[in-house]
Amino acid sequence: MSSIFKGNINVSIFGESHGAGIGVVIDGLPAGEKIDMQKVLHFMKRRAPKSDGTSTYRYEKDIPEVLSGMLDGVTTGAPLAAIIRNTDTKSGDYKNISHLARPAHADYTAYIRYDGFNDIKGGGHFSGRLTAPLCFAGAICTQILSHRGIHIGAHIKSIYDVHDDSFDPINISHDDIEAIRNRNFPVINEKIADKMKSVILDARNNLDSLGGVIECCAIGMPAGIGSPMFSGLENIIASAIFAIPAVKGIEFGAGFASSRMTGSENNDEFYIDGDTVKTRTNNHGGILGGISSGMPITMNVAFKPTPSIARPQHTIDYQKSEDAVIEIKGRHDPCIVPRAVPCVESVMGISILSSIGSSKTL
Repeated sequence: MSSIFKGNINVSIFGESHGAGIGVVIDGLPAGEKIDMQKVLHFMKRRAPKSDGTSTYRYEKDIPEVLSGMLDGVTTGAPLAAIIRNTDTKSGDYKNISHLARPAHADYTAYIRYDGFNDIKGGGHFSGRLTAPLCFAGAICTQILSHRGIHIGAHIKSIYDVHDDSFDPINISHDDIEAIRNRNFPVINEKIADKMKSVILDARNNLDSLGGVIECCAIGMPAGIGSPMFSGLENIIASAIFAIPAVKGIEFGAGFASSRMTGSENNDEFYIDGDTVKTRTNNHGGILGGISSGMPITMNVAFKPTPSIARPQHTIDYQKSEDAVIEIKGRHDPCIVPRAVPCVESVMGISILSSIGSSKTL
């Protein structure tokens, strides 16, 4: 399996959903970076299930055990390795469906790819559970970026047909990001939170699930980071974002809306603001030719509905090669979007730090 993000920073994620533990190795981090572990834990807690019925009832403490790469809270330059023990597994939930292909899951494709030897309990290595070590890596990388004045934040832009406000693509402050980060339900317009929770609970009661969109930004980015063609910032972020299992799409800046604009509408005009080059609009989302422009990097990430739903569904028994009906039991999120917000921030942080490299100066 190719569970390694490769760049100036290498991130390798290991483990299965119902195995003894999951973890990550981060290689290439700069030495001498002070890491506040309380902030790391707070970052990871944002991914944890909620107690309001909008997420899974599986509860894991997700306390990372750092094995190497940090001494007295400071990075040593050695690979930073951490493990998170799994403590709340119920593998019996998968006993009766071990040979049935759950619709929209990787069961069938993984069975073909790995000759049936893959661990299917909880999705195994394909599970959203693996985003816990991803968030640990993201928490480390975003802290290091903050030392350089680069800050990353995200919010729920929509769940099903309920929409939040959007970031101002030109003027996003660190305070704006921190305000959302400290909310139990990460939206800009707090009045919309109850509506989003309501549609999630309705879906759960109807034995169904929902998807949505997360908007993410990076501010404080200097111009000139990235490369054209295959090593562009968009390329790196986009390739990494699909490590989050439910992601089905990504767009930067105006994205698909730019296809409905004229050139005069879409083009971002440049101007000088003191010693800084800026653009009056930010349809390009802070990246031109694969290289940062100095404007905020903005992107939208689309998430599919959680595939594990309790309704009867038609499928196949891939051991008997016959049609079947499946009813999925167990503890599943009716919507993973709220918990995925720090996951998207993590991918953005890992990708940007890797593009910048391990130097302490930009």
